[in-house]
Amino acid sequence: MSAGSLSALRTDAALPFRIAGAMPSAPRRLLLLAHGVGGNETNLAALGERFGDDTLVVLPRAPLELGAGQYAWFQVAFGPQGPRPDLDAAERSRRGLADFIAELQSRYRVAASQTVVAGFSQGGIVSASVGLTRPELLRGFGVLAGRILPEIEPLLADRASLARIAAFVGHGRDDSKLPVEWAHRAEAWLSELGVAHETRVYPGDHAIAPAMAADFHAWFARLTRV
Repeated sequence: MSAGSLSALRTDAALPFRIAGAMPSAPRRLLLLAHGVGGNETNLAALGERFGDDTLVVLPRAPLELGAGQYAWFQVAFGPQGPRPDLDAAERSRRGLADFIAELQSRYRVAASQTVVAGFSQGGIVSASVGLTRPELLRGFGVLAGRILPEIEPLLADRASLARIAAFVGHGRDDSKLPVEWAHRAEAWLSELGVAHETRVYPGDHAIAPAMAADFHAWFARLTRV
């Protein structure tokens, strides 16, 4: 997607954001795509392509500035026991993203049943955190080369609420930053919670492969079909 296909950065909401593609005159569906750590809201512009004219695609910018053009939803350290997130910052981002989703739904009059949030790497982490704790805001969530934080367990919604949403988990088989085991853990946990989901593993490292993007597009279309 070219730079011309993105709106100017908007700062009139809970999070700064851009709109990918043309603004629908009467959006029926809402898709939020959250970038990974060290990136920014333009990173998932290409993934925002090829959605219908009735779909509003929003690219939020994470709140924590790491450097010029680099943002994160929370800081994370890597050690022998794996990634160790700043849980206070992760919780602030979870709440902030949930508030942002509700704000967009009200502003653009899009129903929760037609709203999906997804993200790459850390963006997928916060998407899952919102989906599993605030399912009333969404129809589904996507975790693309990310993981689900075990620490959100005390905040999980009840099983009846979780039964009304769906998830897409896509992961690179050779992911060197977040090993594919995280996708298997996510699949097991979603099954245990009764969340309908699709899990796909692809050749490649820590990235959104074309096949992953295509499968995510197809999943979104099926999920939000009237």
